[in-house]
Amino acid sequence: MKSAYKTISVVGMAKNAGKTTTLNHLIEEAADENLPIGVTSTGRDGESIDLVTGTDKPSIYLYPGTIVSVPTGLFESASAGLEILRATQYYTALGQVLLCRVVDGGEVQVAGPVLTSEHRTMTGDMLRFGAEMVLIDGAVDRKSIAAPETSDAIILATGAVLSRNIQKVAEETAHVAGLYRLSVLDDEQARALFKEKKKITLVGKGKAVELDVKTGLGAGAVLSAAIETDTAYAYIPGALTGNLLQNINPKKLPQVTFVAGDPTKIFLGANEWQALRKKGLRVKVLRNITIAGISVNPVSPEGYAFEREKLLEVMGNAVPGVRIIDVKM
Repeated sequence: MKSAYKTISVVGMAKNAGKTTTLNHLIEEAADENLPIGVTSTGRDGESIDLVTGTDKPSIYLYPGTIVSVPTGLFESASAGLEILRATQYYTALGQVLLCRVVDGGEVQVAGPVLTSEHRTMTGDMLRFGAEMVLIDGAVDRKSIAAPETSDAIILATGAVLSRNIQKVAEETAHVAGLYRLSVLDDEQARALFKEKKKITLVGKGKAVELDVKTGLGAGAVLSAAIETDTAYAYIPGALTGNLLQNINPKKLPQVTFVAGDPTKIFLGANEWQALRKKGLRVKVLRNITIAGISVNPVSPEGYAFEREKLLEVMGNAVPGVRIIDVKM
């Protein structure tokens, strides 16, 4: 299981898409290969019952040598034997986060800091304590945990829970994967400028214009009026939404390349995205997201399921170039 990535986030397309099952599979693979790993999570996870759907959730079993983040409020409930390596400066609703080493295998309810910057620092600490790879379970905010600042790559968990229509599942997953893999802006001068900006900024022919709005919310008309014939880029520091883009003059839309900080800032559904692309929409990002693989869960908690091989085939056709796996196979 040697990996090119030091940190990998496991991101679910929806509840019950198989995220925790995928995480458990990776943990087992690491144990089989004697690969020392770290495991952390954005918020509390590992409950036996999903608090939203009421369905059973797989528990997280950790093997000896694993470095794990556990808040003080969950430390005593672990069936695993834990050695406290360090009390961190991070706190959750369940108490101070402790960095621990598993000395006796068992179940652990894993939780870590919520802020992306804190997660990045803590995963670095796990690597320094001997982990060769850190797995991050996105338990609370799946959008932010996919952000490129959080980890080197992600594994996207998807499956039947998204829809009873197998093609719809593939299309929705392909849309998200497509956004994550958007082209990076290669204009170095513009990139350097945008990294410093906190407001919508237009660039064209050597000049930059900041608009008197911080985010795209309700700013479509203002942005449209400010786009001139020589405008090359429109940087959106906040959310890039359909509401913003629908208010751009259709004649101006194709002439500008819209730039987002990263794909998690783009809030456009598959149908809306395709409709705008047909009108000439072009979007690039300052940083995109590396997808290490896609795991598929053919079974929905609502009682229906897809044929496993068919789902793998359909998903492989929809997202070419990415490894597609069913971990239960």
